[in-house]
Amino acid sequence: MSGQRLEIEGGHPISGKIRPSGNKNAALPLIAACLLTEDEVVLHNVPRIRDVGALLELIAGLGVTVTHRDSSTVVLKASALGSQEPDFKLAKQIRASILLAGPLLARRGRVNLPPPGGDVIGRRRIDTHVLGLEALGAKFHATPETFSFSVDKRLVGAEIFLDEASVTGTENVLMAASLADGRTTIMNAASEPHIQELCHLINAMGGKINGVGTNTLVVDGVTRLHGAEHTLGPDYIEVGSLMVLAAVTGGELLLQGARMQDHRATKIAFGRLGLRFEGVNGGEDILVRGGQEMKVQHEIGGAIPKVEDAPWPGFPADLTSIAVVAATQAEGTVLVHEKMFESRLFFVDRLQSMGARVVLCDPHRVVVSGKSRLWGQELVSPDIRAGMALVIAALCAEGKSVIHNVQQIDRGYERIDERLIALGARIKRKAD
Repeated sequence: MSGQRLEIEGGHPISGKIRPSGNKNAALPLIAACLLTEDEVVLHNVPRIRDVGALLELIAGLGVTVTHRDSSTVVLKASALGSQEPDFKLAKQIRASILLAGPLLARRGRVNLPPPGGDVIGRRRIDTHVLGLEALGAKFHATPETFSFSVDKRLVGAEIFLDEASVTGTENVLMAASLADGRTTIMNAASEPHIQELCHLINAMGGKINGVGTNTLVVDGVTRLHGAEHTLGPDYIEVGSLMVLAAVTGGELLLQGARMQDHRATKIAFGRLGLRFEGVNGGEDILVRGGQEMKVQHEIGGAIPKVEDAPWPGFPADLTSIAVVAATQAEGTVLVHEKMFESRLFFVDRLQSMGARVVLCDPHRVVVSGKSRLWGQELVSPDIRAGMALVIAALCAEGKSVIHNVQQIDRGYERIDERLIALGARIKRKAD
């Protein structure tokens, strides 16, 4: 839905009950995993967002039958793969296109792809994917416009130490290794909830993966995988975004099925900003109580605290933009350190135009001094997470804001305007 904007009137509490969408970052590799079998793979709680739609369109172009059973259930059957080369124009639009490399290589022995697209938040290297697949016996070739993998017969298991704990790199190697000959041990593997979901799906398909949830995954390859059914867990990045939104607007919000166990590091990071939330109903739901007066919690000796991202189970990098907005509404000074992407924090110039006291120290660090009185402005969303951060800022600002380039937000948040309106937000979506 390109060419649209959001007109937002700030100053209204976000309160009520909401069930988070399914995890976007799980939906994408799970959709790619359907390529590993000729049988049906049924996925429930799939979010209706742009990136998911684009990936479904990509695999349909490869010959996969895509059936929508209802609004959140999709049935995938890759019994007839007509090509190992997806539509390049579409593939360039999303980062997730790179997830086709592992399963197509394992299933067809060859795959051609363009450089992956997606957010412009810094250099997003593919070296980990290449090194991991090469270790399984793949041959790699690249030009400025395309890269390709091929294997003569069948991939062969190996001991692999990933050069970084790349999420998509781990996912590609996992999918390829599941159909490789012999045992693959993946060390320094990423272990995020969506990695765990991919492991559970492949195991349900007849795969043999051990060490799920750890940084060492042991994969015993099989000759064939069969169909399976899987329900996606909640999107923990959306949960974190909604928690901040409730707190900075003074509302009380119950997040149903949000799984408190996924937010241990977030509880620590947000706690440094004075943002409190708690697990209820046995930890299945999360409650953000209303009327919070957020205040930065100084470290021992009065030192300025730091909110920093880290590989799972650390504080998620995708919540750093959200944390910056939260810090503008907390009394005190805090350093936010984003270690992964050198362009993610460049969006803070938009917050500065709204009245936030934010100093961009370098591409990875900002100092935020709050509490700032924000004013509505005309803004442009640069990427998914910064786009949502600007929505949050606009909803706690005084006056009206207009956010352009809404398609970036739609890539990661399902019907965000409709769902927030139901919680008390005043938002209008209009054509640009």
